[in-house]
Amino acid sequence: MSGNSHIYEIFKNRENFKDRLIIEGIVVGIFIGVVVSILRLILEKAGMYLLILYKALETKIYLLPIWLVFLVALGIFTNYILKLEPMISGSGIPQVEGTIIGYFKLNWLKIFVLKFVGTILMIGAGLSLGREGPCVQLGASLGQGVSRSLKRMRFEEKYLITCGAGAGLAAAFNAPLAGVIFSLEELHKNFSPIVLVSSMVSSLTATYITDTFLGLKTVFDITNLPIVPFSKYIYLLVLGVVIGLGGILFNKSLLKSQDLYNKYVKIPQLKIFIPLLVSVIVGLSIPMVLGGGESLVDKISSVNLGFAFVILLLISKFLFTMVSYGSGVPGGIFMPLLAIGALIGNLYGIIIIHIFNIDQLYLKDFIVLAMAGYFAAIVRAPITGSLLVTEMTGSFSHLLALSTVSITAYIVSGLYRNMPIYESLLDRIIKNTNSTKVDDNDDTGKILFEMPVAVGSFVDGKKLKDIEWPHNCLVVGIKRGGKEIIPKGNTKILSGDYIVLIGDENNVVDIKNNIRKMTEI
Repeated sequence: MSGNSHIYEIFKNRENFKDRLIIEGIVVGIFIGVVVSILRLILEKAGMYLLILYKALETKIYLLPIWLVFLVALGIFTNYILKLEPMISGSGIPQVEGTIIGYFKLNWLKIFVLKFVGTILMIGAGLSLGREGPCVQLGASLGQGVSRSLKRMRFEEKYLITCGAGAGLAAAFNAPLAGVIFSLEELHKNFSPIVLVSSMVSSLTATYITDTFLGLKTVFDITNLPIVPFSKYIYLLVLGVVIGLGGILFNKSLLKSQDLYNKYVKIPQLKIFIPLLVSVIVGLSIPMVLGGGESLVDKISSVNLGFAFVILLLISKFLFTMVSYGSGVPGGIFMPLLAIGALIGNLYGIIIIHIFNIDQLYLKDFIVLAMAGYFAAIVRAPITGSLLVTEMTGSFSHLLALSTVSITAYIVSGLYRNMPIYESLLDRIIKNTNSTKVDDNDDTGKILFEMPVAVGSFVDGKKLKDIEWPHNCLVVGIKRGGKEIIPKGNTKILSGDYIVLIGDENNVVDIKNNIRKMTEI
Protein backbone atom coordinates (compact mmCIF):
# COMPACT_ATOMS: atom_id res chain seq x y z
CA MET A 1 0.00 0.00 0.00
CA SER A 2 2.85 2.38 0.84
CA GLY A 3 4.44 1.70 -2.57
CA ASN A 4 1.18 2.57 -4.33
CA SER A 5 0.77 5.76 -2.31
CA HIS A 6 4.34 6.75 -3.20
CA ILE A 7 3.63 6.29 -6.90
CA TYR A 8 0.38 8.24 -6.55
CA GLU A 9 2.32 11.05 -4.87
CA ILE A 10 4.76 11.15 -7.80
CA PHE A 11 1.98 11.62 -10.35
CA LYS A 12 0.12 14.10 -8.15
CA ASN A 13 3.25 16.25 -7.81
CA ARG A 14 4.01 15.99 -11.52
CA GLU A 15 0.77 17.72 -12.55
CA ASN A 16 1.84 21.22 -11.57
CA PHE A 17 5.58 20.86 -11.02
CA LYS A 18 6.43 22.66 -14.29
CA ASP A 19 4.85 25.89 -13.04
CA ARG A 20 6.46 25.42 -9.65
CA LEU A 21 9.80 24.77 -11.27
CA ILE A 22 9.80 28.17 -12.96
CA ILE A 23 9.14 29.98 -9.69
CA GLU A 24 11.65 27.86 -7.79
CA GLY A 25 14.17 28.39 -10.60
CA ILE A 26 13.87 32.14 -10.08
CA VAL A 27 14.45 31.67 -6.33
CA VAL A 28 17.56 29.57 -7.02
CA GLY A 29 18.75 32.22 -9.50
CA ILE A 30 18.44 34.96 -6.89
CA PHE A 31 20.41 33.00 -4.31
CA ILE A 32 23.23 32.00 -6.64
CA GLY A 33 23.36 35.50 -8.14
CA VAL A 34 24.04 36.97 -4.71
CA VAL A 35 26.57 34.25 -3.79
CA VAL A 36 28.52 34.50 -7.05
CA SER A 37 28.56 38.31 -6.83
CA ILE A 38 30.16 38.08 -3.39
CA LEU A 39 32.61 35.42 -4.59
CA ARG A 40 33.64 37.45 -7.63
CA LEU A 41 34.13 40.61 -5.57
CA ILE A 42 36.33 38.79 -3.06
CA LEU A 43 38.41 37.11 -5.78
CA GLU A 44 38.86 40.34 -7.74
CA LYS A 45 40.13 42.13 -4.62
CA ALA A 46 42.36 39.16 -3.73
CA GLY A 47 43.84 39.17 -7.24
CA MET A 48 44.64 42.88 -7.02
CA TYR A 49 46.30 42.58 -3.63
CA LEU A 50 48.22 39.49 -4.76
CA LEU A 51 49.86 41.40 -7.63
CA ILE A 52 50.70 44.24 -5.23
CA LEU A 53 52.25 41.71 -2.84
CA TYR A 54 54.49 40.12 -5.47
CA LYS A 55 55.50 43.57 -6.68
CA ALA A 56 56.52 44.41 -3.11
CA LEU A 57 58.41 41.12 -2.75
CA GLU A 58 60.73 42.15 -5.59
CA THR A 59 62.25 44.85 -3.38
CA LYS A 60 61.30 43.66 0.13
CA ILE A 61 62.58 40.10 0.04
CA TYR A 62 62.38 39.85 3.84
CA LEU A 63 58.58 39.54 3.47
CA LEU A 64 58.95 36.28 1.53
CA PRO A 65 59.29 33.95 4.61
CA ILE A 66 56.13 35.49 6.09
CA TRP A 67 54.24 34.84 2.85
CA LEU A 68 55.54 31.26 2.69
CA VAL A 69 54.38 30.59 6.26
CA PHE A 70 50.98 32.01 5.37
CA LEU A 71 50.73 29.72 2.33
CA VAL A 72 51.69 26.70 4.46
CA ALA A 73 48.85 27.59 6.85
CA LEU A 74 46.47 27.88 3.87
CA GLY A 75 47.60 24.47 2.65
CA ILE A 76 47.05 22.82 6.04
CA PHE A 77 43.57 24.33 6.36
CA THR A 78 42.62 23.39 2.77
CA ASN A 79 43.76 19.82 3.38
CA TYR A 80 41.56 19.78 6.49
CA ILE A 81 38.41 20.86 4.67
CA LEU A 82 39.13 18.39 1.85
CA LYS A 83 39.18 15.64 4.47
CA LEU A 84 35.87 16.89 5.83
CA GLU A 85 34.31 16.80 2.36
CA PRO A 86 36.30 15.18 -0.49
CA MET A 87 33.59 16.11 -3.01
CA ILE A 88 34.69 19.77 -3.00
CA SER A 89 37.93 18.93 -4.81
CA GLY A 90 38.53 20.16 -8.34
CA SER A 91 35.96 22.14 -10.31
CA GLY A 92 32.90 20.34 -8.95
CA ILE A 93 31.27 19.89 -12.36
CA PRO A 94 31.92 16.11 -12.50
CA GLN A 95 30.37 15.81 -9.02
CA VAL A 96 27.29 17.72 -10.21
CA GLU A 97 26.96 15.50 -13.27
CA GLY A 98 27.30 12.41 -11.07
CA THR A 99 24.57 13.68 -8.75
CA ILE A 100 22.17 14.34 -11.65
CA ILE A 101 22.87 10.89 -13.13
CA GLY A 102 22.34 9.28 -9.74
CA TYR A 103 25.79 8.17 -8.57
CA PHE A 104 26.15 10.50 -5.58
CA LYS A 105 24.01 11.71 -2.73
CA LEU A 106 25.70 14.84 -1.40
CA ASN A 107 25.41 17.01 1.70
CA TRP A 108 24.51 20.26 -0.05
CA LEU A 109 25.09 22.65 2.87
CA LYS A 110 28.46 21.19 3.79
CA ILE A 111 29.62 21.28 0.18
CA PHE A 112 28.33 24.83 -0.30
CA VAL A 113 30.17 26.26 2.70
CA LEU A 114 33.45 24.40 2.25
CA LYS A 115 33.55 24.87 -1.53
CA PHE A 116 33.03 28.62 -1.13
CA VAL A 117 35.84 28.89 1.42
CA GLY A 118 38.22 26.55 -0.42
CA THR A 119 37.76 28.34 -3.74
CA ILE A 120 38.55 31.72 -2.22
CA LEU A 121 41.68 30.39 -0.51
CA MET A 122 43.17 28.56 -3.50
CA ILE A 123 42.33 31.05 -6.27
CA GLY A 124 43.11 33.93 -3.92
CA ALA A 125 46.56 32.40 -3.35
CA GLY A 126 47.20 32.71 -7.09
CA LEU A 127 46.83 29.12 -8.32
CA SER A 128 45.95 28.68 -11.99
CA LEU A 129 42.32 27.79 -11.33
CA GLY A 130 38.98 29.25 -12.37
CA ARG A 131 35.98 30.33 -10.32
CA GLU A 132 33.46 29.09 -12.90
CA GLY A 133 33.46 25.36 -12.07
CA PRO A 134 33.07 26.06 -8.34
CA CYS A 135 30.21 28.46 -9.17
CA VAL A 136 28.48 25.60 -10.98
CA GLN A 137 28.83 23.36 -7.91
CA LEU A 138 27.75 26.16 -5.57
CA GLY A 139 24.67 26.75 -7.73
CA ALA A 140 23.85 23.04 -7.84
CA SER A 141 24.18 22.86 -4.03
CA LEU A 142 21.81 25.81 -3.60
CA GLY A 143 19.35 24.20 -6.01
CA GLN A 144 19.45 21.04 -3.96
CA GLY A 145 19.06 23.09 -0.79
CA VAL A 146 15.93 24.79 -2.12
CA SER A 147 14.53 21.39 -3.09
CA ARG A 148 15.20 19.93 0.35
CA SER A 149 13.77 22.98 2.09
CA LEU A 150 10.54 22.68 0.07
CA LYS A 151 10.52 18.87 0.50
CA ARG A 152 10.38 18.25 -3.22
CA MET A 153 10.62 14.76 -4.68
CA ARG A 154 13.81 13.38 -6.19
CA PHE A 155 12.84 13.87 -9.82
CA GLU A 156 12.09 17.55 -9.14
CA GLU A 157 15.32 17.97 -7.18
CA LYS A 158 17.45 17.03 -10.16
CA TYR A 159 15.85 19.79 -12.23
CA LEU A 160 16.55 22.31 -9.48
CA ILE A 161 20.16 21.11 -9.27
CA THR A 162 20.44 21.71 -13.01
CA CYS A 163 18.85 25.17 -12.65
CA GLY A 164 21.38 26.10 -9.99
CA ALA A 165 24.35 24.73 -11.95
CA GLY A 166 23.40 26.64 -15.11
CA ALA A 167 22.74 29.80 -13.11
CA GLY A 168 26.15 29.45 -11.43
CA LEU A 169 27.91 29.36 -14.80
CA ALA A 170 25.78 32.24 -16.12
CA ALA A 171 26.58 34.43 -13.10
CA ALA A 172 30.30 33.56 -13.17
CA PHE A 173 30.67 34.60 -16.82
CA ASN A 174 27.79 37.11 -17.21
CA ALA A 175 26.59 34.69 -19.89
CA PRO A 176 22.95 33.59 -19.41
CA LEU A 177 22.60 31.85 -22.78
CA ALA A 178 25.75 29.82 -22.17
CA GLY A 179 24.35 28.82 -18.76
CA VAL A 180 21.20 27.50 -20.40
CA ILE A 181 22.99 25.61 -23.17
CA PHE A 182 25.50 24.22 -20.66
CA SER A 183 22.58 22.74 -18.69
CA LEU A 184 21.23 21.09 -21.82
CA GLU A 185 24.41 20.10 -23.64
CA GLU A 186 26.71 19.13 -20.78
CA LEU A 187 24.60 18.27 -17.73
CA HIS A 188 21.49 16.61 -19.20
CA LYS A 189 22.88 15.91 -22.67
CA ASN A 190 19.45 16.38 -24.25
CA PHE A 191 17.28 19.34 -25.17
CA SER A 192 14.43 18.86 -22.74
CA PRO A 193 11.85 21.72 -22.81
CA ILE A 194 11.55 21.51 -19.02
CA VAL A 195 15.30 21.93 -18.55
CA LEU A 196 15.36 24.70 -21.16
CA VAL A 197 12.67 26.86 -19.53
CA SER A 198 13.69 26.31 -15.91
CA SER A 199 17.40 26.88 -16.64
CA MET A 200 16.60 29.98 -18.64
CA VAL A 201 14.70 31.70 -15.83
CA SER A 202 17.35 30.80 -13.24
CA SER A 203 20.26 31.85 -15.49
CA LEU A 204 18.63 35.16 -16.45
CA THR A 205 17.79 35.89 -12.81
CA ALA A 206 21.31 35.09 -11.61
CA THR A 207 22.87 37.23 -14.36
CA TYR A 208 20.55 40.13 -13.52
CA ILE A 209 21.61 39.94 -9.87
CA THR A 210 25.34 39.88 -10.69
CA ASP A 211 24.90 42.75 -13.17
CA THR A 212 23.14 44.74 -10.44
CA PHE A 213 25.99 44.14 -7.98
CA LEU A 214 28.99 44.26 -10.32
CA GLY A 215 27.76 46.33 -13.24
CA LEU A 216 26.76 45.35 -16.76
CA LYS A 217 30.06 44.42 -18.36
CA THR A 218 31.64 41.57 -20.26
CA VAL A 219 34.29 39.33 -18.68
CA PHE A 220 36.86 40.17 -21.35
CA ASP A 221 37.61 43.73 -22.43
CA ILE A 222 38.14 42.93 -26.12
CA THR A 223 36.89 45.74 -28.36
CA ASN A 224 37.04 46.61 -32.08
CA LEU A 225 36.98 42.99 -33.17
CA PRO A 226 36.86 42.90 -37.01
CA ILE A 227 34.74 40.35 -38.88
CA VAL A 228 36.80 37.67 -40.61
CA PRO A 229 35.93 37.62 -44.34
CA PHE A 230 34.94 34.31 -45.96
CA SER A 231 38.11 34.37 -48.03
CA LYS A 232 40.10 33.87 -44.80
CA TYR A 233 38.04 30.94 -43.48
CA ILE A 234 40.65 28.43 -44.63
CA TYR A 235 42.86 29.81 -41.85
CA LEU A 236 40.03 29.25 -39.37
CA LEU A 237 39.74 25.60 -40.41
CA VAL A 238 43.47 25.11 -39.86
CA LEU A 239 43.15 26.88 -36.50
CA GLY A 240 40.37 24.43 -35.59
CA VAL A 241 42.66 21.50 -36.37
CA VAL A 242 45.51 22.97 -34.30
CA ILE A 243 43.19 23.73 -31.39
CA GLY A 244 41.60 20.26 -31.60
CA LEU A 245 45.00 18.62 -31.25
CA GLY A 246 45.82 21.03 -28.42
CA GLY A 247 42.63 19.96 -26.63
CA ILE A 248 43.69 16.33 -26.79
CA LEU A 249 47.04 17.24 -25.24
CA PHE A 250 45.31 19.24 -22.49
CA ASN A 251 42.98 16.39 -21.50
CA LYS A 252 45.71 13.76 -21.48
CA SER A 253 48.06 16.05 -19.52
CA LEU A 254 45.40 16.93 -16.93
CA LEU A 255 44.61 13.28 -16.24
CA LYS A 256 48.32 12.43 -16.23
CA SER A 257 49.00 15.17 -13.68
CA GLN A 258 46.53 13.51 -11.30
CA ASP A 259 48.21 10.15 -11.88
CA LEU A 260 51.65 11.61 -11.09
CA TYR A 261 50.39 13.21 -7.88
CA ASN A 262 48.76 9.94 -6.78
CA LYS A 263 51.82 7.88 -7.66
CA TYR A 264 54.63 9.99 -6.27
CA VAL A 265 53.06 12.26 -3.64
CA LYS A 266 51.76 10.11 -0.80
CA ILE A 267 51.41 12.86 1.83
CA PRO A 268 48.06 14.70 1.34
CA GLN A 269 49.38 18.03 2.64
CA LEU A 270 52.29 17.90 0.20
CA LYS A 271 49.87 17.69 -2.74
CA ILE A 272 48.62 21.14 -1.77
CA PHE A 273 52.02 22.59 -0.81
CA ILE A 274 53.48 21.82 -4.26
CA PRO A 275 51.18 24.12 -6.30
CA LEU A 276 51.37 26.80 -3.60
CA LEU A 277 55.17 26.74 -3.75
CA VAL A 278 55.08 26.85 -7.55
CA SER A 279 52.74 29.85 -7.32
CA VAL A 280 55.46 31.77 -5.44
CA ILE A 281 58.00 31.02 -8.19
CA VAL A 282 55.49 32.06 -10.84
CA GLY A 283 54.49 35.19 -8.93
CA LEU A 284 58.10 36.34 -8.63
CA SER A 285 59.02 35.56 -12.26
CA ILE A 286 55.86 35.71 -14.47
CA PRO A 287 52.99 37.21 -12.40
CA MET A 288 50.78 37.41 -15.52
CA VAL A 289 50.30 33.64 -15.24
CA LEU A 290 48.81 33.81 -11.73
CA GLY A 291 45.09 33.19 -11.23
CA GLY A 292 42.47 32.11 -13.73
CA GLY A 293 43.59 34.19 -16.67
CA GLU A 294 41.05 36.98 -17.32
CA SER A 295 43.68 39.72 -17.16
CA LEU A 296 46.07 37.61 -19.24
CA VAL A 297 43.55 37.36 -22.09
CA ASP A 298 42.88 41.10 -21.94
CA LYS A 299 46.62 41.80 -22.02
CA ILE A 300 47.49 39.68 -25.06
CA SER A 301 44.48 41.02 -26.97
CA SER A 302 45.49 44.65 -26.42
CA VAL A 303 49.31 44.57 -26.56
CA ASN A 304 51.72 42.84 -28.94
CA LEU A 305 53.92 40.90 -26.52
CA GLY A 306 56.13 39.23 -29.10
CA PHE A 307 56.38 35.64 -30.28
CA ALA A 308 58.99 34.41 -27.77
CA PHE A 309 57.25 35.90 -24.74
CA VAL A 310 53.87 34.45 -25.76
CA ILE A 311 55.49 31.00 -26.03
CA LEU A 312 56.88 31.47 -22.51
CA LEU A 313 53.43 32.48 -21.25
CA LEU A 314 51.79 29.50 -22.96
CA ILE A 315 54.20 26.92 -21.55
CA SER A 316 54.10 28.48 -18.08
CA LYS A 317 50.29 28.76 -17.99
CA PHE A 318 49.83 25.22 -19.27
CA LEU A 319 52.24 23.64 -16.77
CA PHE A 320 51.02 25.76 -13.87
CA THR A 321 47.41 24.73 -14.62
CA MET A 322 48.40 21.05 -14.61
CA VAL A 323 50.25 21.44 -11.30
CA SER A 324 47.35 23.38 -9.75
CA TYR A 325 44.41 21.23 -10.87
CA GLY A 326 46.21 17.90 -10.56
CA SER A 327 46.65 18.50 -6.83
CA GLY A 328 42.89 18.20 -6.28
CA VAL A 329 42.37 21.53 -4.51
CA PRO A 330 39.05 23.39 -4.99
CA GLY A 331 39.06 25.29 -8.28
CA GLY A 332 38.05 24.88 -11.92
CA ILE A 333 39.64 24.74 -15.36
CA PHE A 334 37.18 26.88 -17.35
CA MET A 335 39.11 30.13 -17.27
CA PRO A 336 42.62 28.61 -17.42
CA LEU A 337 41.70 26.57 -20.50
CA LEU A 338 40.25 29.68 -22.16
CA ALA A 339 43.47 31.57 -21.37
CA ILE A 340 45.60 28.75 -22.80
CA GLY A 341 43.38 28.67 -25.89
CA ALA A 342 43.81 32.42 -26.28
CA LEU A 343 47.61 32.06 -26.10
CA ILE A 344 47.56 29.31 -28.74
CA GLY A 345 45.40 31.55 -30.93
CA ASN A 346 47.84 34.42 -30.38
CA LEU A 347 50.81 32.31 -31.49
CA TYR A 348 48.89 30.95 -34.48
CA GLY A 349 47.86 34.46 -35.47
CA ILE A 350 51.41 35.80 -35.29
CA ILE A 351 52.64 32.97 -37.52
CA ILE A 352 49.83 33.29 -40.08
CA ILE A 353 50.12 37.08 -40.25
CA HIS A 354 53.87 36.93 -40.90
CA ILE A 355 53.78 34.07 -43.41
CA PHE A 356 50.72 35.08 -45.44
CA ASN A 357 50.89 38.84 -44.87
CA ILE A 358 47.40 39.04 -43.33
CA ASP A 359 46.25 42.27 -41.71
CA GLN A 360 47.42 42.60 -38.09
CA LEU A 361 43.84 43.52 -37.11
CA TYR A 362 42.79 39.86 -37.31
CA LEU A 363 45.14 38.83 -34.50
CA LYS A 364 42.36 39.53 -31.97
CA ASP A 365 40.03 37.27 -33.94
CA PHE A 366 42.43 34.35 -33.74
CA ILE A 367 42.70 34.86 -29.97
CA VAL A 368 38.92 34.89 -29.44
CA LEU A 369 38.15 32.07 -31.88
CA ALA A 370 40.83 29.84 -30.38
CA MET A 371 39.21 30.14 -26.94
CA ALA A 372 35.89 28.79 -28.23
CA GLY A 373 37.59 26.01 -30.19
CA TYR A 374 39.76 24.97 -27.26
CA PHE A 375 36.69 24.74 -25.03
CA ALA A 376 34.89 22.61 -27.65
CA ALA A 377 37.86 20.25 -27.98
CA ILE A 378 38.35 19.78 -24.23
CA VAL A 379 34.80 19.81 -22.86
CA ARG A 380 33.30 18.45 -26.12
CA ALA A 381 30.48 20.99 -25.97
CA PRO A 382 30.84 23.18 -29.10
CA ILE A 383 27.53 25.06 -28.77
CA THR A 384 28.25 26.07 -25.18
CA GLY A 385 31.78 27.11 -26.11
CA SER A 386 30.67 29.29 -29.02
CA LEU A 387 27.93 31.03 -27.03
CA LEU A 388 30.13 31.41 -23.97
CA VAL A 389 32.91 33.24 -25.78
CA THR A 390 30.34 35.27 -27.72
CA GLU A 391 28.73 36.54 -24.52
CA MET A 392 32.07 37.06 -22.78
CA THR A 393 33.31 39.32 -25.57
CA GLY A 394 29.94 41.00 -26.15
CA SER A 395 29.89 40.46 -29.93
CA PHE A 396 27.36 38.21 -31.71
CA SER A 397 28.57 39.17 -35.19
CA HIS A 398 31.35 36.55 -35.01
CA LEU A 399 29.12 33.57 -34.24
CA LEU A 400 29.69 31.95 -37.66
CA ALA A 401 33.48 32.13 -37.33
CA LEU A 402 33.28 30.88 -33.74
CA SER A 403 31.11 27.95 -34.80
CA THR A 404 33.49 27.09 -37.66
CA VAL A 405 36.52 26.84 -35.37
CA SER A 406 34.56 25.11 -32.58
CA ILE A 407 33.02 22.43 -34.80
CA THR A 408 36.37 21.76 -36.52
CA ALA A 409 38.14 21.42 -33.17
CA TYR A 410 35.30 19.23 -31.88
CA ILE A 411 35.56 16.89 -34.90
CA VAL A 412 39.35 16.65 -34.71
CA SER A 413 39.19 15.92 -30.99
CA GLY A 414 36.54 13.25 -31.60
CA LEU A 415 38.53 11.56 -34.36
CA TYR A 416 41.23 10.79 -31.81
CA ARG A 417 38.58 9.49 -29.36
CA ASN A 418 39.27 12.31 -26.92
CA MET A 419 36.84 11.80 -24.03
CA PRO A 420 35.09 14.91 -22.66
CA ILE A 421 37.22 16.01 -19.73
CA TYR A 422 34.38 16.14 -17.21
CA GLU A 423 33.24 12.60 -18.10
CA SER A 424 36.81 11.37 -17.66
CA LEU A 425 37.07 13.09 -14.29
CA LEU A 426 33.67 11.72 -13.23
CA ASP A 427 34.78 8.18 -14.10
CA ARG A 428 37.82 8.63 -11.87
CA ILE A 429 35.75 9.90 -8.96
CA ILE A 430 33.38 6.95 -9.28
CA LYS A 431 36.26 4.48 -9.31
CA ASN A 432 38.03 6.16 -6.38
CA THR A 433 34.87 6.20 -4.27
CA ASN A 434 33.75 2.72 -5.41
CA SER A 435 30.38 4.29 -6.19
CA THR A 436 27.98 2.46 -8.46
CA LYS A 437 24.64 3.91 -7.49
CA VAL A 438 22.94 6.04 -4.88
CA ASP A 439 21.66 4.34 -1.75
CA ASP A 440 18.76 6.52 -0.73
CA ASN A 441 17.57 4.92 2.49
CA ASP A 442 15.50 7.96 3.38
CA ASP A 443 13.85 8.28 -0.02
CA THR A 444 13.32 4.72 -1.26
CA GLY A 445 10.71 3.90 -3.85
CA LYS A 446 10.09 5.04 -7.38
CA ILE A 447 11.37 7.92 -9.44
CA LEU A 448 9.92 9.49 -12.58
CA PHE A 449 12.21 10.55 -15.44
CA GLU A 450 12.15 11.31 -19.17
CA MET A 451 14.30 10.06 -22.04
CA PRO A 452 14.32 11.70 -25.52
CA VAL A 453 14.09 9.56 -28.66
CA ALA A 454 16.69 10.32 -31.34
CA VAL A 455 16.13 9.94 -35.08
CA GLY A 456 17.23 6.49 -36.22
CA SER A 457 17.52 5.04 -32.72
CA PHE A 458 16.51 1.46 -31.91
CA VAL A 459 13.02 2.40 -30.63
CA ASP A 460 12.27 4.96 -33.37
CA GLY A 461 9.16 3.78 -35.26
CA LYS A 462 8.58 0.70 -33.10
CA LYS A 463 5.47 -0.15 -31.09
CA LEU A 464 5.74 -0.36 -27.32
CA LYS A 465 4.78 -4.03 -27.24
CA ASP A 466 7.63 -4.90 -29.64
CA ILE A 467 10.32 -3.43 -27.39
CA GLU A 468 11.97 -5.34 -24.56
CA TRP A 469 12.18 -2.76 -21.78
CA PRO A 470 14.36 -3.18 -18.67
CA HIS A 471 12.45 -5.29 -16.14
CA ASN A 472 12.71 -2.73 -13.31
CA CYS A 473 10.95 0.18 -15.06
CA LEU A 474 7.60 0.99 -16.67
CA VAL A 475 6.63 3.36 -19.50
CA VAL A 476 3.86 5.58 -18.08
CA GLY A 477 3.64 8.32 -20.70
CA ILE A 478 4.83 9.67 -24.05
CA LYS A 479 5.19 13.41 -24.63
CA ARG A 480 4.79 14.41 -28.26
CA GLY A 481 4.86 18.13 -28.95
CA GLY A 482 2.47 19.75 -26.49
CA LYS A 483 0.46 16.56 -25.94
CA GLU A 484 0.92 13.71 -23.51
CA ILE A 485 -0.11 10.31 -24.80
CA ILE A 486 -1.28 7.48 -22.55
CA PRO A 487 0.87 4.55 -23.72
CA LYS A 488 -0.69 1.31 -24.96
CA GLY A 489 0.82 -1.78 -26.53
CA ASN A 490 0.12 -0.56 -30.08
CA THR A 491 1.41 2.97 -29.46
CA LYS A 492 4.22 3.74 -31.90
CA ILE A 493 7.25 5.67 -30.66
CA LEU A 494 8.46 8.46 -32.95
CA SER A 495 11.69 10.43 -33.07
CA GLY A 496 11.37 13.59 -30.99
CA ASP A 497 9.15 11.89 -28.42
CA TYR A 498 9.96 12.04 -24.74
CA ILE A 499 9.33 8.71 -23.05
CA VAL A 500 8.19 9.12 -19.44
CA LEU A 501 9.26 6.20 -17.26
CA ILE A 502 8.98 5.20 -13.64
CA GLY A 503 11.56 2.98 -11.99
CA ASP A 504 13.28 2.00 -8.77
CA GLU A 505 15.25 4.87 -7.25
CA ASN A 506 18.22 2.65 -6.44
CA ASN A 507 18.43 1.30 -9.98
CA VAL A 508 17.90 4.55 -11.87
CA VAL A 509 21.51 4.74 -13.11
CA ASP A 510 21.39 1.28 -14.68
CA ILE A 511 17.90 1.91 -16.10
CA LYS A 512 18.96 5.17 -17.75
CA ASN A 513 22.10 3.62 -19.20
CA ASN A 514 20.12 0.73 -20.69
CA ILE A 515 17.38 2.92 -22.13
CA ARG A 516 19.88 5.45 -23.47
CA LYS A 517 21.31 2.71 -25.67
CA MET A 518 17.81 2.19 -27.10
CA THR A 519 16.86 5.84 -27.58
CA GLU A 520 20.15 7.27 -28.87
CA ILE A 521 22.03 6.49 -32.07
